[in-house]
Amino acid sequence: MREKHNRTEGDINLSSARNEWYSVIKNADTQAYLQEDADHFLHQALSTPCLDVLASCEGIYLTDIQGKKYMDFHGNNVHQVGYRNPYIIDRIKAQLDILPFSPRRYTNVPAIELAQKLGDLLPGNLKRVLFAPGGTSSISMALKLARIVTGKHKIISLWDSFHGASLDAIAAGGELDFRKDMGPLMPGVERIPPPMTYRGPFKSSGDGDLAYADYLEYVIEKEGDIGAFVIETIRNTDVQIPSQAYWTRVREICDRHKVLLILDEIPIAFGRTGKMFAFEHYAIEPDIICLGKGLGGGVMPMAAIVAREDYNVAGSISLGHFTHEKSPLGSVAALAMLEFIEQHNILQKVRADEQFMREEIGKLAEQFPLIGDVRGIGLLWGIELVKDRETREKAIEEAEIVMYECLKNGMSFKVSQGNVLQLSPPLTITREELSAALEILRKALETASVLKKY
Repeated sequence: MREKHNRTEGDINLSSARNEWYSVIKNADTQAYLQEDADHFLHQALSTPCLDVLASCEGIYLTDIQGKKYMDFHGNNVHQVGYRNPYIIDRIKAQLDILPFSPRRYTNVPAIELAQKLGDLLPGNLKRVLFAPGGTSSISMALKLARIVTGKHKIISLWDSFHGASLDAIAAGGELDFRKDMGPLMPGVERIPPPMTYRGPFKSSGDGDLAYADYLEYVIEKEGDIGAFVIETIRNTDVQIPSQAYWTRVREICDRHKVLLILDEIPIAFGRTGKMFAFEHYAIEPDIICLGKGLGGGVMPMAAIVAREDYNVAGSISLGHFTHEKSPLGSVAALAMLEFIEQHNILQKVRADEQFMREEIGKLAEQFPLIGDVRGIGLLWGIELVKDRETREKAIEEAEIVMYECLKNGMSFKVSQGNVLQLSPPLTITREELSAALEILRKALETASVLKKY
């Protein structure tokens, strides 16, 4: 009998199955390095103990020190254009020979060009940019700017949301794993339920999430003094995709009550959904957008906020003030990433891949009753495993079996909410590689379905 855990985000790394995994990759050097890692780093939830020891990466693959390759369908969402993309690496190498660092009191041409490029890509008057070394910091800057623009300190966010791991970001987020034992956090945060509707693998969601938008307005009116609504356009971790009706209503509510709409697209911008930015699917505009992860081309830590032109009102306040604020290396990496997407028609490719994934995962749903729901857009997919489609009881143990079976056969992904297989491969993945990965997944589902009967 497998033990049960209260699992939400991240690898399932505290169970007996993790110990069984170490016997699969048994190797003296690997075990020694994993032990050294445990000896030297502070232990923390969701990343300790480590899964394996990596030696190299290229394209869609991670390779460990034994030479085992994994197709990476996780990548911490930095690998939109693949690992060690030569176009990006060459640009970074060239910049290293010229200006690897720019002190904060100066500017530099790559940073200016990137700021202009982001403004050109975004609609309306979303033109004012600030850079940061990570997505968490971009959330912090957005929250500060919202207070200055609106004169109000209160915000609304969603339960189960994640917006970074700093104290202000976890205060804004809704993930208990990050807030527990932390004591008092930033005041003035109101959380509401996320827009979730159960569709089943063969149904459309419709606009069943519209009531969640009404809930937003209810809290704004009852609470008062709300300055911003912080939300992912499409929730990355377990792939929750709101309806058009939801987003139309949310934009109207924020406009009516003069609440800034801050969209967190840190993990899903730059083609992941088949558009450069996910909000483009809904014909709305944010007031501030937070970007990161893939912005650095899978190489450099790089993040940004882009705000409306008329929000350029904080000249006497330090919103960011980061040592690596206008990183020349991060800027050239980001520019190269954006150029690569445009030059190789990546957005068009991802939209074609979406149709392929929809058909192939649909076949898996027909074959395996274990699949209770399928949610996807572009190359972002969530496969929810349930013990029974009527009761929707989470199939946590089965999800664990599937994950480790896939790892054994060279496919890596994240399990979210304990039972959602989240698949987000590099956007450069070939159709042949996608097919091979889905075959690995099919065999793992088959194994889990057999073991489930006992």
